[in-house]
Formats: sequence, structure tokens, C-alpha cells
Amino acid sequence: MSADVPFAAIHRHGFVRVSAATPLASSGDVRFNLEQTIGLAREAQSRGVDLLVFPELNISSYAVDDLHLQEAFLEEVERAIGDLCAATADVDAVLAVGAPVRRNGRLYNCGIAISRGRILGVVPKSFLPNYREYYEKRWFVSGIGLEGLEMELAGQTVPFGPDLIFEGEGLADFVFHLEICEDYWAPQPPSTVGALAGALVLCNLSASNITVGKADERKLLCASQSNRCCAAYVYAASGPGESTTDLAWDGQGSIYEFGELLTESSRFAREPELAVADIDVRRLRLERMRMPTFNDNAVAAGHPEKRVRRIRFDHRPANRDIGLERTYRRFPYVPNRIEQLDQDCYEAFNIQVQGLAKRFTTTSGKHLVIGVSGGLDSTHALIVAAKTCDYLGIPRSTILGYTMPGFATGEDTKGNAWALMRALGIEAAEIDIRPAARQMLGDMGHPFADGEPVYDVTFENVQAGLRTDYLFRLANHRGGFVVGTGDLSEVALGWSTYGVGDQMSHYGVNAGVPKTLIQYLVRWVIKTGQFDAETNRVLQAILDTKISPELVPADVEGGMQSTEDKIGPYELHDFFLWHILRSGQAPSKVAFLAWQAWKDREAGGWPFDYPDHLKREYDLGTIRKWLEVFLFRFFQISQFKRSAIPNSPKVSMGGALSPRGDWRAPSDGTARPWLDELKRALDG
Repeated sequence: MSADVPFAAIHRHGFVRVSAATPLASSGDVRFNLEQTIGLAREAQSRGVDLLVFPELNISSYAVDDLHLQEAFLEEVERAIGDLCAATADVDAVLAVGAPVRRNGRLYNCGIAISRGRILGVVPKSFLPNYREYYEKRWFVSGIGLEGLEMELAGQTVPFGPDLIFEGEGLADFVFHLEICEDYWAPQPPSTVGALAGALVLCNLSASNITVGKADERKLLCASQSNRCCAAYVYAASGPGESTTDLAWDGQGSIYEFGELLTESSRFAREPELAVADIDVRRLRLERMRMPTFNDNAVAAGHPEKRVRRIRFDHRPANRDIGLERTYRRFPYVPNRIEQLDQDCYEAFNIQVQGLAKRFTTTSGKHLVIGVSGGLDSTHALIVAAKTCDYLGIPRSTILGYTMPGFATGEDTKGNAWALMRALGIEAAEIDIRPAARQMLGDMGHPFADGEPVYDVTFENVQAGLRTDYLFRLANHRGGFVVGTGDLSEVALGWSTYGVGDQMSHYGVNAGVPKTLIQYLVRWVIKTGQFDAETNRVLQAILDTKISPELVPADVEGGMQSTEDKIGPYELHDFFLWHILRSGQAPSKVAFLAWQAWKDREAGGWPFDYPDHLKREYDLGTIRKWLEVFLFRFFQISQFKRSAIPNSPKVSMGGALSPRGDWRAPSDGTARPWLDELKRALDG
């Protein structure tokens, strides 16, 4: 994409704007159907749509039965196709329309791709339903086996066959495939071959009368096919206006991307409608690169790209700021919908419990040893450990909790640590690490030992290291193993003390859970009553406490050390991590997505019951600042810690950072390619 395309333009970042059209239908009024098609094409043009998908046989109407075999009717349909080409020659959107098409003495139920008046190709339906209410074989024949053919239509010689995919030159990764209604109810839909041949957007022109429960069946098929094929799926069904002699129609339109519903039309509407969404085709391509199974399937299918015809056409995307027709979750690890949130929290929490339970029962230890600071991470690790004891039917006194105040430990956090340990009924103790820290600093000749207020990284790591050292030796002494508390966000940023420090443990229950999800897991624990009222009270107090490592004393104004003031908001870092780790998106794309998600606190959805005072927004400059921090820390200075990470359970589909799992990288790598790409995109 040319650098002169504005940063705010979706096409610069690998999006294709698609639409599922629901025109008003008729009982065979071809001219009315043509006017509806042209009108929606004009509306799509005004909205910057790249690909507009209509229902099956929308030019002729679907439920006209034997009229499909009337010569005058078919001639009128073909005239309408020619008129549509002429009327939309100045429309940039590619139109996928449905019509009955005559060829070589046979009639085919077809999808027709049209770009600015040029018919790109005609795709016949492969699977014709001929059961229950369907009698399509009375009128149509299947297109199976008709590869490599051409035909004359509306004065143009055009490709004909089920072996077509279409590629828009001028917009990278804009490759689409057409199939028709029953095709995707088949065990092996034609779109599977299209996807294996390279199509990233799969389109279904459907009539599909409505019966009770059928809308959910369509959604299941769309979601499943888009997920299996690492693709987008655009589905457009016939709406009101079709004959209701024996059937009814709801006009369901929906757009899915990799299994996720992006948008859908209103059903049973009395007005024509466009369901519009921006498909991230670049992300889909990147997903396929990460899935050898997809390529293996192409190999097993004999490499469909060798026999499928790729029809290229000149496409002219808007290449300007036309907004973004989709909503990105601010918290990609946290669902917005309450029903999904409860399910995800239940699963995440129990994944951690199961992981810890298995590890504990396979060791010879008698105790779970954990450092409890009163902060969010150790709190969550502790309640996971407590629930593990409940799950295994062993007393919570199996857990040995130690709070270890240092030079900057606040009374509130220490008080919360003690309150939580008491509420949970674990064996609790306190070890003041300051004498040992002073001894170590003095032995090292550190200025702090002589009374100088020097709070450098050595000062911080002496405290962090001593805490871990105590925990390991206590585990030796009491016959237990150390439960790690560091979370996925800290693992990504390298925000831990290496070796004899909080980077190390015997088992890291939190290492697959990002900071933003931990906050919601604790809220979920409170909401669902996993523990008693006193525990809930303490958990809420901990949630309300500012995140801090508490390694440096307060400043002259009483301000405590803040992690987020130093390395940036975890909510942004978790957003960056998801899109870089999960999909490998370029930094400029991640900046664009973050800007879209976070630029307006009033726009888009927030996770259910998210505190209003925590709802923030960020401008592009702020996002860039913290993204540069993320890139440097993630790619350049933190991998050596991840290469030696303890065992921990993977929790999120967003990935984990164990070298035995989702992420492998050199410990001595550089962030330069990522930082340079971001600079080029934003500075020109």
C-alpha cells in the first residue's frame, strides 16, 4: 500500500469492506429486482464498500417455480444483467448477484461477479436441494465438473464454472469466492476448495426460506466455515417480498471473520438493508501462515490453486478515511458480553486450578509456598491455590503464605495481605526482609547502606531476589514448592527479577493470564461467591489499590512507585500483546487498531460492570509512546527471561510465552525492524 494513503484509511491496514445485501424481493418482477440491486449498489458505493453480496437469484426472484423455465422470463433476466452492468459501471464495489443463466441447453442457478460493468465470472451452484420443500432439480442442473469453460452473457465473453476465485488488484489480499445456498450445507462445501486455493473472503448467495431455529443453524454453518477455512464468510439470504405461497423469508445477512460474528442484518425487515463490516484480510492471511494444518489440507486436496482459475480485476479502494465498520475490544483477553465473560472466567480460573492441582499431586511436597504482597497477582495466585486445596479435599492450611515487607511496603497492602490470608484460613507468617537487604547492600558497598537515598535497580532487585530466595528455602525447609505469581503481561514486558527473583518459581499459575484478565477474574470470583463475604471484601480492597512493586520509598509528596507510570498502562500492553503474539500484526497496524479501540471512551462496548472511573481513552501519540516501550521490551530485552520460564498452564487463545508453547525467539534479538516499521508509518 502506498505511503501516501492516510494512516487513518482502513485499506492501508489490510481491511476490505464487505456487505451482505437484503433487497426487497418480488415474485418475479425482474425490473423491480433490478432497481433494488442498483439502489443498494449506489448505497454501497457511498459507504466505501469493496464487495457487495446479494441473495440467491435476486435478479429473477427465487420462489417463482416453473417461471424459471419460461423463455420470455429468462430473456428478461439476461437483459437485466446487461442493464445492471451498464448502470453500475461507475460503482467501485464488486457486486455478487444471483440469477438463472442459460448455457448450452441447460439452466444454472448462478452467482455472477461484476466489477464496474465487467462480468468477472459466472459460478454455477454445485449442490441442488431436491428434498422436503425444495425442487431445484426440476429447473436447474449442477455445475459440478464444468471447470475451465466460458460463456456469452450480456454481450460479454466471460469465465464460467465452479473453479473461479476473484482477486482485486490494488488491494492486497482481496481474494473472494462465491458459492450458493445449499453449497455450504454440503459435507464438503465448494468454498473449502476456494479457501485452499487462496480465497480469504467466502461469499454465499442464499435464498433459504425461514423455519423455526434455522437462523441459528445458518449462524453455526457460517461461523464454522469461516473458522475452519481461516476466512471471512459473507452470507446474504432472501428477504420479504419473495412469494409466500408455501414458504416465508427473513432476509438474514451476516458477516463472520475467523468464527466471530462481526455484524448481521435485522430480520423480517420491510426496508432494504446493507449489513456492512470491515474484514481484516491481512490478519486472515497471517493466521493461515501460522497453521500448517491449512497447508497440509491443501496438499491433501491436490493443491487446488493449480486447477482453480484466479480472475484478476482492477480494484480501486477508497484509500481515504472512511471510518471503521467494526468494533475492536479494548480488552481482547476479556469478552464484552456478560454470558461469555462468565464462561471465560470460569474456564480460566479452573484451568489454573487444574494445572496447580496436577503439579501438586505429582510432587513429593506437603505444602504450597507463596509470597503474598497484597497486590493483584499474588492475590490471584493465592485464591487459585485456595480453590485447589478445596478441589483436592485438603485443608487450606496446606498453603504457607508469607508476607515479606521491604523498604517501601505500604501499610494498606500489607494489611490486605494479612486480611486475605486470615480470611482464607491458610498458614500465614511475616518475614521482614529489610535487615537481610541492608546486610546485602552493605556487603556490596551500595550507597543506600551509608544512608544515601539511592533507589536504583540494584536496590530494587536485592529486595525482589531476597523474597524469592526466602520462598525457595522455606519450601526446602517445610517440604513444599513455590507457587509463582507473575502474570502474562509481566512475562511479555520482562517486568521481573531474573533468576533468584520473581521470574522464578516451581510452578507459575499466572503466567498464562494477562493483567487485564486477572482483574476481571478477581471480580468474577467476588461476583460468583467463590469464597465468603470477608474474603470478597478484602479482594475488592485489593482491586481498588494502585498497581505498584513497592520497592522504592514514597517521594516527598507521598507518591508511591507506580508500575504503569514507568512502563505504561497494562490495558494498552495487553492489547499490543494480543495482536502481535496472536496474529503477528505489524506495529503500525497494532497502533491503528489500538487507536480505533481506545480513542473515545464513550464509543464501543466495555466489559460488563467495568468501573466507570477506570474507563480511559488514549490518543495516537500516547499509544505510539507506549507501543515503542512494548516493542523494545518484548523483542529486545526480555526474551532471555522467557527462555527460562517455569512451567505454567496456557489459559488464553491469545497465546502464552513459554518457549515450549506459543513463542520461540532468540534471547539476543533486536526490536529494530518493529520500531523502524512504526516510525516509517507514522513519520513518513
